[in-house]
Amino acid sequence: MPGTSQGGSRRFPAVLALLAGLAVVVVIAGRNGENAGRTAESPDRIEIPGIEAESSLIPLGLEKDGTIEVPPVEDAMQAGWYELGPGAGETGPFVVLGHIDSHTDPGIFLRLHELGEGDLVRVYRVDKSVVTYVVDRTEIVDKDRFPTEAVYGNTTGAEIRLITCGGAFDRKQGSYEENLIVYGHLVESPA
Repeated sequence: MPGTSQGGSRRFPAVLALLAGLAVVVVIAGRNGENAGRTAESPDRIEIPGIEAESSLIPLGLEKDGTIEVPPVEDAMQAGWYELGPGAGETGPFVVLGHIDSHTDPGIFLRLHELGEGDLVRVYRVDKSVVTYVVDRTEIVDKDRFPTEAVYGNTTGAEIRLITCGGAFDRKQGSYEENLIVYGHLVESPA
């Protein structure tokens, strides 16, 4: 049933989230093995009309070292969703990661900073149904002060988080110093 967790129990593992080369410890609500993977309700692509961004969505899991996978930097226009967390339209934060750029090209979330309250985010599922979220707010945070609970913690409703890098680029470290996080909530889901 859309908007609810699909069976099984939730697990709350501690993992490291890696976004553009910087690890941050996070606690996330995950899916167990029976719920992980692609189903008819799995997210297939994302569309953000306000910034003219559209991408297929690839599933992201965990690396062997416990860090969260990120979309391939060599395909900076590719976004990914954290498949061990809640899915699109399910209770909890549906997390989507994308790059701001690569060494040579703009990324899918290059204009993410332009989103504001009221902008729409649409997630198209494999079964062709559409889940629509509305942006509540954006936040720029130092990577060493990543708001783990606000991003990955349990919520009472279906929400979305869009995450990319931001701020100044530290050439020595080879990464951006901040993260840009967009928070939103569900406004429309298939019946």
